[in-house]
Amino acid sequence: MEWKGNQSSVAMFFLLGLSSEKELQLILFSIFLGIYLVTLIWNLGLILLIRMDSQLHTPMYYFLSFLSFIDICYSSSISPRMLSDFLRKEKMISFIACATQYFVTAWMALAECFLLAAMAYDRYVAIGIPLQYSAIMVPDLCGKMVAWAYVTGFFSSLIQTVSCFQLYYCGPNIIQHFFCDLPNIISLSCSNPFICQMILLLVAIVVGFGTLFVILLSYGFIAASILKISSGKGSTKAFNTCASHLVAVTLYYGTALSVYLSPKSNQSMKRDKVLSVFYVIIIPILNPLIYSLRNKEIKEALNRFIK
Repeated sequence: MEWKGNQSSVAMFFLLGLSSEKELQLILFSIFLGIYLVTLIWNLGLILLIRMDSQLHTPMYYFLSFLSFIDICYSSSISPRMLSDFLRKEKMISFIACATQYFVTAWMALAECFLLAAMAYDRYVAIGIPLQYSAIMVPDLCGKMVAWAYVTGFFSSLIQTVSCFQLYYCGPNIIQHFFCDLPNIISLSCSNPFICQMILLLVAIVVGFGTLFVILLSYGFIAASILKISSGKGSTKAFNTCASHLVAVTLYYGTALSVYLSPKSNQSMKRDKVLSVFYVIIIPILNPLIYSLRNKEIKEALNRFIK
């Protein structure tokens, strides 16, 4: 604790983690270490494969390579700290480290929202207006979309982080989570968090629901275009081109909305921990699997690389 006049301010936070049982922590350490290593290897492998194979130099795989990079950063902002905490008796984290962790996590999460929206638009152009696809999805536009995702995510996260961590914290300093998540931190504030909560709500509406609206609108147009295709084989092929993205979007937004829109209670906090594990730890390893296991072009590129 740091003292300001007659009052003290929090200099350290304590994370409760996933479990307090020592034997279970060692098991969880092994499981999540394996997940993290596979996440790094699989996503890095996918990035290298896309960069090295000229036949994968298309807008869809261009976006996918940046999605893999986001997943690496997203997972790395939480997993190493969580793994070290499994081996610690006291899971302490400094005020600055906590703010940094949240900033990077939120930056990557918000950037992923924009990138998923860009990928949905790409699929709409490919299926809805295929004759104009090469004229619309030019490298310059794709580059601007990716830059917009990263820059907007950066400033949205920065606004959230600054507004939250400039609040006054005098104790308690126990975060009921395994990482520094803003709703759990705000509840510890000794000052009025109204402005911070309004900023969080605004970012959630503009970024979260805004990108979700773009995705749903794109898929509405995609569905309308597929229904116009006369042959069953053609409609199935068109649907398969966006099925992986649809699965990724459903998993990502479904778990995130379940965590942040549900009423908070002691029971829901335990459920939120489980759901948080899914969308911050499991989804980064699932994304490359979803996009590559049923993807013929990825399999062919991998075979060419092996040969």
